[in-house]
Amino acid sequence: MSLRIRWLGRVSYGDALACQQAMFAGRDQYLLLLEHPHVFTLGLRGDEANILVDPKEVGAEVVRVDRGGDVTYHGPGQLVGYPVLTVAGKRGGGMADTVAYVRSVEQLVIDALGDLGLGNCGRLGDYPGVWVDPDSDNPRKIAAIGVRLNRTRSMHGFALNVDCDLDWFGRIVPCGIVDKAVTSLAAEGRRATLRDAVDAVAARAADRWGGGGADRADVAWGRGHPAVGDTAGTCAAPGGAGTFGADAAPVGITERKPEWMRVALRTGPEFTRLRSTLHGRDLVTVCEEAGCPNIYECWNEGTATFMINGDRCTRACGFCLVDTRRPLAADPGEPERVADAVADMGLDYAVVTAVARDDLPDGGAAGFAATVAAIRRRTPHVRVEVLIPDCKGDPDALGTIFEARPEVLNHNIETVARLQRTVRPSAGYARSLGVLARAKAAGLTTKSSVIVGLGETDEEVAQTLADLAAVGTDIVAVGQYLRPTVKHLPVARWVPPGTFDEYRAVGTSLGIRHVEAGPLTRASHHAQHAHEQAVALS
Repeated sequence: MSLRIRWLGRVSYGDALACQQAMFAGRDQYLLLLEHPHVFTLGLRGDEANILVDPKEVGAEVVRVDRGGDVTYHGPGQLVGYPVLTVAGKRGGGMADTVAYVRSVEQLVIDALGDLGLGNCGRLGDYPGVWVDPDSDNPRKIAAIGVRLNRTRSMHGFALNVDCDLDWFGRIVPCGIVDKAVTSLAAEGRRATLRDAVDAVAARAADRWGGGGADRADVAWGRGHPAVGDTAGTCAAPGGAGTFGADAAPVGITERKPEWMRVALRTGPEFTRLRSTLHGRDLVTVCEEAGCPNIYECWNEGTATFMINGDRCTRACGFCLVDTRRPLAADPGEPERVADAVADMGLDYAVVTAVARDDLPDGGAAGFAATVAAIRRRTPHVRVEVLIPDCKGDPDALGTIFEARPEVLNHNIETVARLQRTVRPSAGYARSLGVLARAKAAGLTTKSSVIVGLGETDEEVAQTLADLAAVGTDIVAVGQYLRPTVKHLPVARWVPPGTFDEYRAVGTSLGIRHVEAGPLTRASHHAQHAHEQAVALS
């Protein structure tokens, strides 16, 4: 089976753990590479007394986790690797050989350090981890190891100090070892960047664990916004379709759309009635605010996607037409007005989305819960799908929405890993996977969508579909990007209808229950049909 290597950038511990746990429950082979904000983690038998400072005073989080070992520090400048693998059992049996697996992780790090020019590394007696000069009078720990194995599946992994602030290790007793020093590549005089370390570890992991091949996807490197289509950081050279470069240019704003992207303007009686119903209740729809090309089809069929928490978004994604002025206060009467409209429209299936509200403590979660509750009181038979922002990954805010028990929890990943920073700079690839993983763990049917034509390759779309499948996503929508104005990201390519058929086949082969894919597909398009198809296959 292929090893999927993902460089995810800086990721909160909670988001990374949610992804791991979802992947751990599956069968795919993953190596997640990332760095964390400041966090102290305690293993199952870890002693809190080994944290020597008040974490809040130094700006660190504390998390107790289901792995071996004592207290460990993670932070910027440290490469963390989480191999989520199926590990060979003892003599072909059903239980993994824990010692052999830990040794293999240590050896991978030792080999990668050698590739980075630090060759005097190894093991130190019964101490876990990887050490510099282990046979000297001054052994120094450069990498911590802490894993969990359940029968033949692994999670957690290693933390390699590349160029981190070593003073943080003075605030704990690292791994409960009181008399040994901690070091880093930088402290040992090796001028290696985090990217150098990622490349070295990824290459060694592909050799060690990628028996069926390996594919790699990276979020963008560096602090600046990369050019759309920049393929730096991907393991294999992607296909030419859909990339900017010497032989490719974005589609001009004045160029005519291909025939398959043209939509007839149809405003029949049902369209007019629905618009009157919505505007009469001072309600907002994403159909209008985002300039959806399917508005005529959906409104003439009597369906719409309600947008709550106002019509002003606190983020400015490069593809989105929604207003980004300062938001107004939340309207407490909005949930009941949505419920009244659902009843008047005679809906059996309601879709509710929202702008991002980073200005609110819960990111707008209470608005979703109140709206779902209002619809259920007014029309108990109606099934509800919510399309939510990430709520900054806050587990309490997300829990508020999950506890409302919508029939479908939709959160859009929007684009491939490499383009996240360009397309939606206030969001994150791993965070979105984490939201979906948490929703799945809460027992909800999950859904996401991908926009194509932003500079991605077909290979990268397949990688994103694989990642969505790995966290248990049940429904995925894939559609063509349309540029709202000249101020938004350009269209990189028009993806032909046949390619969407290929996306659908790839997603289905990966185990996604329903893939709605087509040039005009949007996150809420044919939502009821997609839900019914996914339920039929459950």
